[in-house]
Amino acid sequence: MSLHERVNMSNGSVASPPVDLAAWRERALRFEHEVGKAVVGQSRALRLLTIAVFARGHVLLEGDVGVGKTTMLQAVARAIGGAYGRVEGTIDLMPGDLVYHTYLDEHGKPRVEPGPVLREGEDLAVFFFNEINRARPQVHSLLLRLMAERTLSAFNREYAFPYLQVFADRNQVEREETFELPAAARDRFFMEVAITAPDDAATRRALVFDPRFHDVAALVAGVTPGVLEPAALDGVARAIQSRVAASESVQHYVEALWRAVRDPAGAGLVVDAVDTSRLVVGGASPRGIANLVRAARVRAWLEGRDMLVPEDLRAVFFEVVAHRVFLAPVYEPHRDTIVRALCKAVFDHVPAP
Repeated sequence: MSLHERVNMSNGSVASPPVDLAAWRERALRFEHEVGKAVVGQSRALRLLTIAVFARGHVLLEGDVGVGKTTMLQAVARAIGGAYGRVEGTIDLMPGDLVYHTYLDEHGKPRVEPGPVLREGEDLAVFFFNEINRARPQVHSLLLRLMAERTLSAFNREYAFPYLQVFADRNQVEREETFELPAAARDRFFMEVAITAPDDAATRRALVFDPRFHDVAALVAGVTPGVLEPAALDGVARAIQSRVAASESVQHYVEALWRAVRDPAGAGLVVDAVDTSRLVVGGASPRGIANLVRAARVRAWLEGRDMLVPEDLRAVFFEVVAHRVFLAPVYEPHRDTIVRALCKAVFDHVPAP
């Protein structure tokens, strides 16, 4: 009798085999290596995406036009493996367009086919929403349920997507015919990761002069498909969270970080040209801080440790927490600069154990 079939006589449940986290760590590093074939100069962003994959969190990439956001997400989807869906954000996209597709067949008869979310059925593992800020709020609402519950109602039935992970990208430059994501939708993204042009001169020259980087399709095709098993990732994620411990001192440190980011004035933080008593109007919820710990545990595991240290929290803090901090309207136009300064002040002020 296999381990999958063995029954625990005390409670009648099926006993699952233990997860070999050492072997999965090797696969995670191989995943990074494969995606790295298609993108260069993005090692930090790639590590953050790997953390999100093994924390089972959705990711939003942000950056200028042409910095490789779409290429990176295509490579990530290919390396993860499993069924894949994609939609392009446009101003005329409606919620129904994600669910079904209507057309006239060769005989002139109307037909209805499943849309990009339902096309692969409940095996859908990766869904990529390109240019998400071009879609209307109604579409964001449908996506919110899909991300939060991994379910969708369509054709008089409920669809469940147990392996689903959503990736999206957003163009930060254009403002015409775009829609800002509501706070609830942003909070459902586990991380917001910035993609910028590489600073290294040699890498920049390679991107410009090496023809290999001019053929995106060939780059993505060079990534080994299915390095990971989407159906197994939830179990691996649970094992990581249960086996990477947090000492009492680290737990107190997380609480202190949380208090400081929610009430910077009360924590004595100073940010240039900002009244910290009026700065933060909401955010950094319990879910957000729980996600911070989830990400930090995966980071510790990837570093080969079974214990959280402050550096794990610092390494993921901005990408997990910053988009969950909501500022007073007067400060929102300078959000990126101010929130970065706020996060720096938090770490400068709160002593690490």
